[in-house]
Amino acid sequence: MLWQCRHHSFDFSDGRTRIMGVLNVTPDSFSDGGRFLEPRAAVDHAIAMAEAGAEIVDVGGESSRPGAAAVPQEEELRRVMPVLRECARELGARVALSIDTTKAEVARQALDAGAVIVNDISAGRFEPALLSVAARTGAGFVLMHMQGTPRTMQASPRYADVLGDVTAFLRERWVAARTAGIADEQVVIDPGIGFGKTLEHNLELLARLDEFAALGRPVLVGTSRKSFIGQLLDRDVDHRLAGTLASVAWCAAHGANIVRVHDVQESAQVLRVIDELRRKATT
Repeated sequence: MLWQCRHHSFDFSDGRTRIMGVLNVTPDSFSDGGRFLEPRAAVDHAIAMAEAGAEIVDVGGESSRPGAAAVPQEEELRRVMPVLRECARELGARVALSIDTTKAEVARQALDAGAVIVNDISAGRFEPALLSVAARTGAGFVLMHMQGTPRTMQASPRYADVLGDVTAFLRERWVAARTAGIADEQVVIDPGIGFGKTLEHNLELLARLDEFAALGRPVLVGTSRKSFIGQLLDRDVDHRLAGTLASVAWCAAHGANIVRVHDVQESAQVLRVIDELRRKATT
């Protein structure tokens, strides 16, 4: 289970769950919007996440929270490029830099600046040219499921069979990626927790997470601070750490190769315990 991301690669055969740290340089992200708008603050946070155990830092300049409007390309570039350039300079090969975008030109410039992964919540649907950018550069590519767009996804999500429908979507988009020239070794899949799903949809996908392994590619899951945790625990976004860590532990124990989180230090401690228990159980 190798994930090839340009000159950077991840070998998941050791059984360890990797951490992708979230770095939103936006004014309106649901959890940390506005905290890292100043580039120096963003870079310092990336360094702190790397020191705490993140092997990937995912930089995003456009909010994908429910109801969010699209951001013009020029504004997204203005937000992310200074951060990516400085992160590449200061972090070097210590972490793999990821660009969280649906725009081909943003991905292209980010990869030129040192990113090695494209994390596209649309799986190449919004701008198919983005697939060609990933293919040409050899970047790691995250194929995520989302029903609709961030603006519409939570309006009234419906599925005939949520696991079957999400799996079929991921297979279809994987074919599109392959057709565009993206090698299978570049692909990671993400079931898109919270993206066009009700509480019950999210819970069913998580309960059956290990079934995504049948697709044959590493699995990335992002549950961090999301609204389904708030619904379960009746907690606002600033008080969802315990629920997040419970979901991280569950994901790591049920097939997630990568977890995308805001709280890196705490998640790294949880994963150390889970990974050791899994190692002991298989020896």
